[in-house]
Amino acid sequence: MGFISWIILGLIVGVIVKMIMPGKVGGGWITSLILGVVGAIVGGWISGLVFGGSAITGFFHLGTWIFAIIGGLVVAGIWGFMKGRDGARA
Repeated sequence: MGFISWIILGLIVGVIVKMIMPGKVGGGWITSLILGVVGAIVGGWISGLVFGGSAITGFFHLGTWIFAIIGGLVVAGIWGFMKGRDGARA
């Protein structure tokens, strides 16, 4: 999968993360979309390290989506933790 595919997948993952974690992700839709892109790229990178690239064979492969969504949730969770509930930095 190319870099542009990861960005497109990340935008979709950002919407999914916003639906799964509404209010937990500090910021609006733009923040969620950016976190989704970063999370999808991180998820793809981690799956490539763990499975040697066999889990990310294509855009429509289930493993690609699972790792991208997990990566998006992890990045959004870390962002929410760093941002804090009231918006103040911890």
